[in-house]
Amino acid sequence: MGHAVNVPNPLPTTPARRLTAPFRRFLHVESSTGLVLLACTAVALFLANSRWADTVAAFWSTPISITLGPIDLTYPLWYWINDGLMALFFFVIGLEIKRELVSGELSDRRAIVLPLFAAIGGAAVPALIFLAINGIDANAKAWAVPTATDIAFVVGCLALLGSRVPACLKVFLLSLAIFDDLLAVIIIAAFYSGSIGTGWLIAACVAIALITVLQRIGIRSVGVYTLVGVATWFFTLKSGVHPTIAGVALGLLTPARKWLTTGHLRRCAVSVRRAIDEGSPEAQNVALANLRTAARENISPAVRLETALHPWVAFAVMPLFALANAGVPVTGDMLGNTLALAIALGLIVGKLIGITAGAWLAVRSGLGVLPAGMTWPAVMASASLAGIGFTMSMFIGSLALEGEALTAAKTGVLLGSLVSGLIGFIGLRLVLKKPADDMPAGPALDAAVSEGALASASQSSSRDREASSVS
Repeated sequence: MGHAVNVPNPLPTTPARRLTAPFRRFLHVESSTGLVLLACTAVALFLANSRWADTVAAFWSTPISITLGPIDLTYPLWYWINDGLMALFFFVIGLEIKRELVSGELSDRRAIVLPLFAAIGGAAVPALIFLAINGIDANAKAWAVPTATDIAFVVGCLALLGSRVPACLKVFLLSLAIFDDLLAVIIIAAFYSGSIGTGWLIAACVAIALITVLQRIGIRSVGVYTLVGVATWFFTLKSGVHPTIAGVALGLLTPARKWLTTGHLRRCAVSVRRAIDEGSPEAQNVALANLRTAARENISPAVRLETALHPWVAFAVMPLFALANAGVPVTGDMLGNTLALAIALGLIVGKLIGITAGAWLAVRSGLGVLPAGMTWPAVMASASLAGIGFTMSMFIGSLALEGEALTAAKTGVLLGSLVSGLIGFIGLRLVLKKPADDMPAGPALDAAVSEGALASASQSSSRDREASSVS
């Protein structure tokens, strides 16, 4: 794993940049996402249980139309968020999965068995608990709601624990979250897509094939790929397959390796110095243009896009989703609802048992190994922490249910996530020893952890590797 090199900045610092520095530092702290999500959830809950509840509900149901010739897309605001903006969230998930498989933690096949088994157990057992409590009825299609993990809140809890969390446990939770997201994508594609329109689906496949062709012939324009990507989303939406699947597919298609080497960058830098020494303005312009291209292409498209989109997803898309979906009127009757109870227990009990059992099976079979410095009590506490399902659970619930059933499901998600988070946080605080030379939590965590639909520790390490290469 590379380490970033601190290079003095020769450029002057503007007053505007100095004023916005605290805000930019906040955006680069991965745990900030959890804090923003928590605040938006609290606001949504307050409004849903206030005298403004009907006004807020009407606002989210405001119809928004996009018309282009014969194309007329008219949907309520919440639909544009859930099926439109969340496609961007899933695109970033696709980028993360691709990068991890190519150069991250999941590139080592020996290291993926433990989190893979844990993720499968963490999806299967909550689903079985849900079906055992809820039974096979009209709401049984919500069986996948308690199978998800919201890594943003998990990262926030780890940030509070600081340096007492060992690196191996952070990597385990990160890898578990990636597999969890991948399973959620498969579940959505297999169980929560509508009737398939063959013509539209073929058009979506052609658009995806076109992206591959554009990559092969060396097209580098982000605008071109954005245009084809939007077309892919539209075709997928019309085909009946959930449009967020298009986001994941586009993310997985994005190259995770850089197009130009460090040698190209070095030669371009030398040509810039030579052009400056010669004093030719035309030569300087050409050399600087080449240097800009080399600097951009020396970082993989996946890393560039993930770095650029992460703040927008973390601090715009996910908070909007929370505001539009977390507004649940809380009543005593709702807390005793069978559907809500099934989802809550699926998150609280199912995640604990499923993840722990999956990890134990991986180690017991000899296919996986428990990393040095990681104990079974820590695995169990982490499994409880993974019971925070919020974003993905809410999303799957919105696909499976509607009306009062959806409200009950959201209540179960909120209750289960809250209890799981408390159990996991307290458990980790009890089983993890605080280092004698305790370091500040923020920098250590930011270098090792990230989050999901939404950046990861290996994103930081990838940027570190790129920085090391450039230097």
